[in-house]
Amino acid sequence: MEAIAQLWKKIQSPDFNPATDMPLVENVKQMALTSQEPAKVNFGTSGWRGVVGSEFTIRNLQVVGAAILRMYREASPQLFEALGIQNFDELKEKGLVIGHDNRLLGKEFCMAVAGQFEKAGVKIYYGGEMATPEFSTAVEMLSAACSINMTPSHNPSQYNGIKFNPADGGPAGSEITDVITILSNDMMKSHQFEPVGEVAWEIIEPVKIYKDFLIKQETIKFGRIQKLIDEGRLTLVCDYVHGSTRGRPAALLGNPECLINLRTEDDPLFGGVAPEPSSKNLELVRQALDASKNWFRLGAIFDPDGDRIRFYDGTREIDMNSFGAIAFHYMVTWRKEHGVVAKSVATSNFVNIIAEKLGVDVMETPVGFKNFRPWLARDARPKALIAFEESDGISGLNNTLEKDAQFGLLLALEIIAVTGKNLGEYLDALYAEYGRFYPTRSGFEVDKSLVGEPLIAKVNAVATLAQPKMKILVGKEEKEVKQLLTLDGVKIIFMDDSWMLIRPSGTEPKVRIYTECRNPEEKDDLFEAAKSLFFK
Repeated sequence: MEAIAQLWKKIQSPDFNPATDMPLVENVKQMALTSQEPAKVNFGTSGWRGVVGSEFTIRNLQVVGAAILRMYREASPQLFEALGIQNFDELKEKGLVIGHDNRLLGKEFCMAVAGQFEKAGVKIYYGGEMATPEFSTAVEMLSAACSINMTPSHNPSQYNGIKFNPADGGPAGSEITDVITILSNDMMKSHQFEPVGEVAWEIIEPVKIYKDFLIKQETIKFGRIQKLIDEGRLTLVCDYVHGSTRGRPAALLGNPECLINLRTEDDPLFGGVAPEPSSKNLELVRQALDASKNWFRLGAIFDPDGDRIRFYDGTREIDMNSFGAIAFHYMVTWRKEHGVVAKSVATSNFVNIIAEKLGVDVMETPVGFKNFRPWLARDARPKALIAFEESDGISGLNNTLEKDAQFGLLLALEIIAVTGKNLGEYLDALYAEYGRFYPTRSGFEVDKSLVGEPLIAKVNAVATLAQPKMKILVGKEEKEVKQLLTLDGVKIIFMDDSWMLIRPSGTEPKVRIYTECRNPEEKDDLFEAAKSLFFK
């Protein structure tokens, strides 16, 4: 593992030159293909991730594949209910959808897992390079039993990962992932490495399946978007950061002339940047869009597996805290849809204020997209018009149970087409009607001895100091607590609608602090007040 760590350090060094230093990458790939070293698997709701060449290897992916099969063979009736099928024979008949993002050895890792399924007689659909929402739509449209997505999402280039979704296409719950974790670790030491060979899988067209799904579900008003494009007053800039969404907007929109594509080349190292939809990475979108003189402008940046998106409209960056509120307001006031809005506890309360005035219920959940399943499922009553989280993930009415950056892009275009407003103009109108919020996110480190249950307990103890009607000193002002939420950490909401959320990291000696206020000058005071409560 030390050798791999040193290789990755050189690869990610500013001195790395792709023209001369690619043998370093080839060494990593060779280790990933041949290493026999076992790894510790922790299969959470976002899957399992590991460093390519050490933990994440062909052998260890074979183990995980075999563990998932064993889960199906040994499943209880309750577990089969969560998996969405009745027995192992149904898995064999309905089959597995498998694919990958653009990282190192994506196809080879898929072959390692799919080979295990093939030996068990399971039908396999292979989509090649796929975006996360395309796995969900493929499962539903093909009536498959499950999907396996080879991706670590937005993590740096040394990582790869594996995500498992059951028959409803949504993220697996802990009742499933806990079993995969236990079985994988149980089988890790005894597994005998098998050379990877070709797999007799059926090739599918994930983009076509995805668009067919959106049309069938009437998720997006494509006719409205086409009219906007045909008017010739739109500039659309999309930055894929070399990820799996490259080519998707062109295919979904008929390759319009207004579309400018950025960072579409093959590059599993992402040009040396952290491949996330961050403010820093938006710079190329800004430059391209600022050069446009068109009336309507929309820029977007995606993460590598297409489940996160952030916008720029030529005047400002629009993160998911803002876009989620825009999207929800649009669904209620322009589309006249009926339902609820779902958001994670760490997400802006801007949408709460809008929903309250519109008479719509807010479903606030712990962090994690799987928690939106009760309102995104096909048989959900009530249904979520929009479900979103502050970390740039979104889905909505009649869409997949997974976060879907492509849905976010298409919905943004529909909003512009229907309302005649750029996103920033729409946001300004909401500010004028509902007031403005200023969200921030920060944190601090604690002693390593607190990691895990002790840190959770210490954070939860804050709740005793912040019961409704109690007063807390924030800067020089005492604020009265209006509401206390303990869904995921401790969220304290004050009478003036400002709030603070204190959450423990599950794996690191860190406490995460989220705050939001009407007055931007209160940001630091809220953070210090939250920190003070933790240390009391």
